Amino acid sequence: MIQTAIPCTLMRGGTSKGPFFLAAHLPTDTATRDRVLLAALGSPDARQIDGLGGADSLTSKVAIVGPPTRPDVDVDYLFLQVVVNEPRVDASQNCGNMLAGIGPFAIEQGLVQATGDLTRVRIHMVNTATVAVANVQTPGGRVRYDGDARIDGVPGTAAPIRIDFLDIAGGSCGALLPSGNVRDTIAGVEVTMIDNGMPVVVMRAADFGKTGQETPAELEADAALKARLETIRLAAGTVMNLGDVTKKTVPKMCLVSPPKNGGAIATRNFIPHVVHKAIGVFGALSVATACALPGSIAAEITGDADYGTRSFEIEHPTGFFTVEMEVVAGPTGPRVERSALLRTARALMRGEVFVPGEIWKGSS
Repeated sequence: MIQTAIPCTLMRGGTSKGPFFLAAHLPTDTATRDRVLLAALGSPDARQIDGLGGADSLTSKVAIVGPPTRPDVDVDYLFLQVVVNEPRVDASQNCGNMLAGIGPFAIEQGLVQATGDLTRVRIHMVNTATVAVANVQTPGGRVRYDGDARIDGVPGTAAPIRIDFLDIAGGSCGALLPSGNVRDTIAGVEVTMIDNGMPVVVMRAADFGKTGQETPAELEADAALKARLETIRLAAGTVMNLGDVTKKTVPKMCLVSPPKNGGAIATRNFIPHVVHKAIGVFGALSVATACALPGSIAAEITGDADYGTRSFEIEHPTGFFTVEMEVVAGPTGPRVERSALLRTARALMRGEVFVPGEIWKGSS
């Protein structure tokens, strides 16, 4: 069997991992591209044994990077979630963890020139047509990966990458509060539906008979809980202007509860059917934003919602996620002025991934 070799870099971005491709190295046709990526990662197969995927949604991700298509950025970034056990590639959301690797990848691929000891890379997140700025350490004009920054869910330390998000509120749903309300009731459950980078439905764990301290495995084993959450998710999708979300990975479903380890709030996140072992970047941004909004389900737990510049420690099953943000009261409702967080990334391997030639013979 003749195979097609496609250049890529395997990278860890935050608590996720996957191949990073230059857009020019992949098919321009979406259907062909998706077949290529399914083959490259080994889906649909629970073990992804015949590809690069790691048999987990957090390690079955793809980043595609290319020249900018708008004048105010340096590069375009398209995130694709390759479903592990289905022949499906989902482009309906961003991934803020993989985002952490975009700046280093763009610099090392020559798409962005290093500028002294710190290089700011403006990234167009194509999935939601929003912008993030990654601050990458580049001493001597080269990307630095070693450092003393630590993030929960990743062993060891690495160079810090501060990411500032510009005007991402409502990127998927059209508004920070898609329903226009800080609190709604769906299927008899009070919820806060919010979109500050990721559509999230925030709910009290107690309303489902949970403490919010259960392990991901314990929650995933509760079939009745998952069925009830899916009923709410499908209804919320319509209210959040996402349409029929049956085959989409958004909105995410977040159970919140009082913190146990000194944070602002404890979370258990369904993404949407598997429980996250931590919490996604944009999921954390949306939950932290909800914490700052008076009247929200999250603010009810934190007990100190207020406008202004805030820092929230979001607890998750394997640690904390710190989010800095500034929320102000605008003429038509709350407005997010700034969101920022710290991530790390590391290039793991550079080479070629092979896919069957019958799927794609390449661009040459």
